[in-house]
Amino acid sequence: MARAADAVRPRLARFARATGPRVTRFARATAPRLTRITRPKTWQYTAGAATAGLALAAGVVTAAGPWDSTGQRTAERDRAVALDHTGGADHGHGAEASGTAPGSPRPAPSAGAVLTGLGGTTTPGGVKAAPGTGNLADLLDPLLKDDPALGGHRAAAVVDLTTGKRLYGLDSDAALTPASTTKIATAVAALTAMGPDHRLTTRTALEPDTGELVLVGGGDPILTAREDDGGTSRTWGSPRASEAERGGEAGSGGGPASLRTLAEKTAAALKKRDVRKVTLSYDTTLYAGPDLHPIGVNENLARVTALMADEGRTDDSTSGPAPRVPDPAAAAARTFADLLKQHGITASPPGPSKATGRATTLATVSSPPLSALVERMLTNSDNDLAEALARHTAVATGKRADFAGAGAAVTARLKQLGLPVDGARFHDGSGLDRTDLIAPDLLTALLTEAADPARPQLRAVLTGLPVAHFTGTLAGRYTDGAAGLVRAKTGTLTGVNTLAGTITTPDGHLLGFAFLANGTTDPYTAQTTLDRAATALASP
Repeated sequence: MARAADAVRPRLARFARATGPRVTRFARATAPRLTRITRPKTWQYTAGAATAGLALAAGVVTAAGPWDSTGQRTAERDRAVALDHTGGADHGHGAEASGTAPGSPRPAPSAGAVLTGLGGTTTPGGVKAAPGTGNLADLLDPLLKDDPALGGHRAAAVVDLTTGKRLYGLDSDAALTPASTTKIATAVAALTAMGPDHRLTTRTALEPDTGELVLVGGGDPILTAREDDGGTSRTWGSPRASEAERGGEAGSGGGPASLRTLAEKTAAALKKRDVRKVTLSYDTTLYAGPDLHPIGVNENLARVTALMADEGRTDDSTSGPAPRVPDPAAAAARTFADLLKQHGITASPPGPSKATGRATTLATVSSPPLSALVERMLTNSDNDLAEALARHTAVATGKRADFAGAGAAVTARLKQLGLPVDGARFHDGSGLDRTDLIAPDLLTALLTEAADPARPQLRAVLTGLPVAHFTGTLAGRYTDGAAGLVRAKTGTLTGVNTLAGTITTPDGHLLGFAFLANGTTDPYTAQTTLDRAATALASP
């Protein structure tokens, strides 16, 4: 561990010099907190620096900032650069294969093997295959099998991510309600169906016969109407990124697509045609079926529609529960009409319609690449993005883009990958539906697939997992123990607590795990028990 620390010290020093005063300010602000975290468990942070690249997390998680205040994705990208990873590969898609038009945003940078453990045995100094598992049952059974906090139904699996070999199982083939760990399956299905460089495009189209202007929803729930994009310019990429690094188009790489930009570009195109007044309509026909999730009206999810702005939120939040507008598509269209007016275009009160094949596209804006959307979905447990990506998976694979079709599309993609889908049920993409069913064996198989060096297109599934005590839904957990060493997707519904992710052990093994508990009565106690089980895997 000392040698590993010496190896990374020069790279970290170069990075610290490059980031300058911002890192210094962050270090001053967080020094007391980091002292409290590291004092009891020094060995864990030494291991983290050597095997998980988390020394960067302690210094630049906020200063580097990708898309939330934690800086997860940018910190990893900067470390990849420091390690001479080239990035920028299109994973075999290319402009011709993907139909990308000239001048479109560049392919998303490839996520390098930033966490040593994610690079497999092919990476020099990489993680080793785990040895025999003699005492795992002794270690985990008292928590996962015997602890009454986990309710009447529990199942678990631990695997070696370098081989996929199961090291521990507790009814590991039993399909239970997974809650938000469903998003791991949604992520794998979406990335394999569309590729990590795919972007969601919102456009305006002008009908040649009627002069009707149609705002066509592209299924991008994070399309933003905010003037400062709700602070998300700090969260999707470094604020120092050049225009080329952001994809060359406002709202196409460095942050969410902007409804304001779309209005400005549309108004300019209309003025070139000497048009100052339009009949405005909006098109949501990319999706089909009911837009209301079976849970009903709920602050955890807007109506699932192909057109919305800022996930239909009525406050300034960008994640978590929030009040939602009753009709996100109509609200976005009304906002668009107001924005057109600011640019000298008068629009009628908007109503629903459908753009014809004869309509001329006037302007477009595109989301960040799918890899970034997946990371945001997993880290923040973003239900709106999860439902959108499940529907896009349906669209990409020829299924009906409704709840049933999206679930069928996810199942079909996982089956194509040869994953154990027997008993699995996907009735949504977010895991809010209590009738979803997933077994620990499937969740760990998904993680193993994402860790396979032969599948770089799935890297975002691992880099998007929340980091214990640092990012997303794990930011407030692991105040001691395995802070910084566990990366895992959380899941919580009434009576349901789940956790699935990866952990790097002190001796350099990368493990995948999935813990599911149904019938819990005290969510905090159940959550704590699952965290203790993950922490146990990080113990020497």
